[in-house]
Amino acid sequence: MAEKFALITGGSRGIGKAIAVRLATEGFRCILTARSKERLQRVANELEKLGAPRPITIAADLTDIQSIESLAKEALRACDHQIDVLVNNAGVLHLKPFLELSLAEMDEMLAVNFRAVFLLTQRLLPAMIERQQGTIVNIASLAGKNGFKTGTGYGATKWALRGWANSLMLEVREHNIRVITIFPGSVNTDMAGHSPTAPLRETMIQPEDVAEAVWTAITIPERTMFSEIDIRPTNPKKA
Repeated sequence: MAEKFALITGGSRGIGKAIAVRLATEGFRCILTARSKERLQRVANELEKLGAPRPITIAADLTDIQSIESLAKEALRACDHQIDVLVNNAGVLHLKPFLELSLAEMDEMLAVNFRAVFLLTQRLLPAMIERQQGTIVNIASLAGKNGFKTGTGYGATKWALRGWANSLMLEVREHNIRVITIFPGSVNTDMAGHSPTAPLRETMIQPEDVAEAVWTAITIPERTMFSEIDIRPTNPKKA
């Protein structure tokens, strides 16, 4: 495979790390970004031990507009403007009853879950349009389709992401650019701030399952696109 580049936000752990492992072991040169330089370096070392191309790591704070600007410029420079796949994965989750949700928590979720996706994609899309190819993958959530208690803030950001992605897909398909949005249910990561019990972990969606969906979506013939993919446990009551 000719060298291909994939930029993955939130690439230091959880779903982002699993996507990085999947793509890198298939030959992609990954550009990984997250807040922690140390965690990014650990992932880079792990990928190298697997025999995958060592990723480019760029520490960035996706709540900060200037940091996103710098990330986009550095990423484009690192790959000579060849972003083949952009994975908007980074997310923030605050689950609270509406009356307990603070404005700071709501602003943080809006900044990372939606505004950062908007800004980063807007800065990388022209390079894809110039090359007349590219794939944008957004990691959303079933919370972007279904309401639930304590999800007023988080769900709102994922509904916004879905509406934006659906419209963007219709705009850029004429440039041979695919926009794919993946909607997982609860995934076995530390994002929710708690560790589920062992039986529950066994039936939950795993980060690697989401990574497999990403890989499937980006490797089908380029004439075809999965615009949306829902991911649920086959049998959540099995345990």
